[in-house]
Amino acid sequence: MRHPWRSLGVWMLLVVAAVALGAGISMKTTTDADYRTGQSGTAARWIDEAGLRAPDSEYVVVTDAAGGPVTGAARSAADALGARLARDPHVRAVAPPVVAPDRTSVLVAATMKQVADDATPDISGLEKAVTQAQERAPGLRFVQTGDTSLNTAINDRVAGDLGAAETISLPITLALMLLVFAALIAAGIPVLLAITSVFATMGLMGPISLIVPMEPTVTSMILLIGMAVGVDYSLFYLKRERQERQRGRGTIDAVEIAAATSGHSIVVSGFAVAVSMVGLYVVGDATFNSLATGALLVVVIAVFGSLTVLPALLSLLGHTVDRPRIPLLWRVSARMQPGAISRRLLGPAMRRPVVALVAGVVVLVGLAAPAVGMKLQTSSLESLPQDLPAVQAMQQISRSYPGDGPTAEVVLRGDDAAALRQRAKVVEGKAVSTGHWKRVADATRQSADGRTLVLTLGSTAAEGSFAAGDAVQQLRSDVLPRAIPDREWAVGGGVASSYDQMEQQSAGLPRVLVFVLGLTLVMMAVTFRSVLIALLTTALNLLSLGAAFGVITLVFQHDWAQSLLHFNSTGGIISWIPIFLFVVLMGLSMDYHVFVLSRVREHVRAGIPPRLAVRQGVQETAGVVTSAAVVMISVFALFATLSMIEMKEMGVGLSVAIALDATVVRLIVLPSALALLGRTAWWPARSTPTAEQHQVTPAPPPLTPTR
Repeated sequence: MRHPWRSLGVWMLLVVAAVALGAGISMKTTTDADYRTGQSGTAARWIDEAGLRAPDSEYVVVTDAAGGPVTGAARSAADALGARLARDPHVRAVAPPVVAPDRTSVLVAATMKQVADDATPDISGLEKAVTQAQERAPGLRFVQTGDTSLNTAINDRVAGDLGAAETISLPITLALMLLVFAALIAAGIPVLLAITSVFATMGLMGPISLIVPMEPTVTSMILLIGMAVGVDYSLFYLKRERQERQRGRGTIDAVEIAAATSGHSIVVSGFAVAVSMVGLYVVGDATFNSLATGALLVVVIAVFGSLTVLPALLSLLGHTVDRPRIPLLWRVSARMQPGAISRRLLGPAMRRPVVALVAGVVVLVGLAAPAVGMKLQTSSLESLPQDLPAVQAMQQISRSYPGDGPTAEVVLRGDDAAALRQRAKVVEGKAVSTGHWKRVADATRQSADGRTLVLTLGSTAAEGSFAAGDAVQQLRSDVLPRAIPDREWAVGGGVASSYDQMEQQSAGLPRVLVFVLGLTLVMMAVTFRSVLIALLTTALNLLSLGAAFGVITLVFQHDWAQSLLHFNSTGGIISWIPIFLFVVLMGLSMDYHVFVLSRVREHVRAGIPPRLAVRQGVQETAGVVTSAAVVMISVFALFATLSMIEMKEMGVGLSVAIALDATVVRLIVLPSALALLGRTAWWPARSTPTAEQHQVTPAPPPLTPTR
């Protein structure tokens, strides 16, 4: 505040330098090797070491455009396309076209050449050939699918969806800020701080990714978290500074009080969000590591900006921050007393705290109850957007062409090549006898030195399903130990990889819960010097989180909301969603929880009776909390409209949790609990007047509208 221009200069230098770094150092993204986990990861590593990795395959499904059975024209077109694909330098072999037994399609299968360093094969030549074939035969329909093209289609859809959500979220946030502040400059400051924090973080992702490889979607996470915390922190600061100016304080005094109160809350809130995000590292998953890194960095930068550039701007702008005013909105906001709307919920809660507390807890527990039956599963073909042609083509291949289907790969290692082949036959026979596996063509492949053998087994259950997971577990715990108890083996492949990924995330959830809740408990106890406040905070967070989990279980584990949200229910929740929701919601809900408690504590320390202190503290902060919650809900709700079911689950879970947290928890359960606890809530901290008393003043009179 003493050197505002210097603070602004440092902030701009930081943002420009970070963006320049990002432009000079491209972000290193994760590879398949980064996602290897458990026994399937070991199997994949052994396969690579032995040079036995199966090449990628691409398929083209040729059908009649009118939906009828295929004719000779379709077979001729498929033959011509196969010949064209065989000439592509990136294709190793093309199988003769196969007509489906039901005569609904013709399949052209191309095996790609191996690519070094786990890179993605170049399929641009295949895509061009398919496009040209479609142009030459308008009466037919050509759809390409396969390992690479399916992933490309999904990634393009995700990128497009997230880009649209990001584009819409910015004007929505700005419009909400205009409603909150009714002044253009004041509304623009939170958005400006959040955006510059996001740009700085994205720029730093380049050099940081050299140490921690990043998921391509980490930029969307940075925008999501950066906009949420950046706007929240600015709201806390700006609202408090405006309140102090309304009470007659000068600009510098108002900014100093805001720094001592809201600034302190921002530091505590930022630390709480950081603690939550660090919890993602406990899982040990490449996706969570990259998301945690991006979120952690954007929070640190947003806190730094809130404590430096924000007070500097307010010191320079003074009363100008409330210009230019939006006439109608300014008049409405000027006439509204703080807590005018929240008083309707808060009043009954303070008059009958026992009834309010019981009612609030019953509502939250009732919503949380369905979470007891939550089933976790990995993404599968059925959970992908069903309108993608590549997904439809892959499903048609599964239906129309008898084949291996989902597979597992049993990797055997030993010194005797012949003995390995014999053991593979024994394992295959025992696995097939369980009824969960079937024999496939060309089931074995062996390394050149004969010391590694890969046995491929076809799964009778869909990849990512509960039945497939049970079959993998039985293969590992029963079939293989009995067949080859004294030899090296590992079960990998697509079915086993999905199972291991789900197991890792399911096992990681309790560890994340203990880590985040434990650190949050300690942090709240130290910050407020009250054991009861720390315990109450933990209980309230668990209630709102449980309610969010219950709602997404009701919505996505059943099919009643499919037409409403346009998704295909698979009977479970994507396995990474609960961990992600827990961490993000723990961090974001702590933002305004700390803000509310800090204001209540101010009044308690000033000697105001506890129940009155709760009423005043909640009323004075209700507008800020509601505004912050509306911004978050508006942004998160956009994700419920996206194509991927993971994004829908995330959007619904975040929106519901924030809505419940800002209403039921902050306006009913928290005030009633604090009212019942009285001064005991702040034990063992002192509740006598302190030096902070001068910062607590009566609620400001309404502003007089000026023309």
